[in-house]
Amino acid sequence: MSDIFRLDGKLALVTGSSQGIGHALLSGLAAQGAIPVVNNRNAERTAAAVKAFEEQGIKAYAAPFDVTDKHAVEDGINAIEETVGPIEILINNAGIQYRSPLEDFPEEQWHRLLDTNITGVFLTAQAVARHMIKRGSGKIINICSVQSELARPGIAPYTATKGAVRNLTRGMCTDWAKYGLQINGIAPGYFKTPLNQALVDNPEFSAWLENRTPARRWGNVEELVGAAVFLASPASSFVNGHVLAVDGGITVSV
Repeated sequence: MSDIFRLDGKLALVTGSSQGIGHALLSGLAAQGAIPVVNNRNAERTAAAVKAFEEQGIKAYAAPFDVTDKHAVEDGINAIEETVGPIEILINNAGIQYRSPLEDFPEEQWHRLLDTNITGVFLTAQAVARHMIKRGSGKIINICSVQSELARPGIAPYTATKGAVRNLTRGMCTDWAKYGLQINGIAPGYFKTPLNQALVDNPEFSAWLENRTPARRWGNVEELVGAAVFLASPASSFVNGHVLAVDGGITVSV
């Protein structure tokens, strides 16, 4: 049982992993022996994150592609498979947020959210799954959200995208489990990240969140690592189509 959570030698790609939740997840997988592949659409940020891994004595690889660009995704995935090795773990983490009253929500931001938060997950998972299916195994983890289940003012389009990711996760399981793939999701609650910094710095919002969350606090990104390691490891070999909430209890409390 001591090895059931180990990931030794498994190549792990996490999209949007140069900082924030993605970087924390990739670091957690690497701590369990996985070989990290860093992704960001910005090549300089990707290279900086790879350098940070290597300064810790961890060999890492760069995959700087934009998840919304079909050809860039396919070229990037194929390059990893051909020059580095088989991708055995994929975490679809890349995502964006935009806040605005729904009646004034800009159409261009609506399309940006859909392109990144939904289409990016679809394109990357599809490109990776084609290789995994040939091998008869693979782990795909999609980062959902408490907003996959809930809504709050000013982020209705984001909520729509995360609800779609939840059901896309279930659809991926339905189509690909028969090939030996496990596809699951993680639904983070409110975590201290660059994406949420404006909310963290807002005393009124932080007070509301702490009162609304049974755990009475913000989450720290390191607290997502255990869920990712579980879903990426042999420990979850018969877990499929599940979305694991890591939210301090916010989705079960009224």
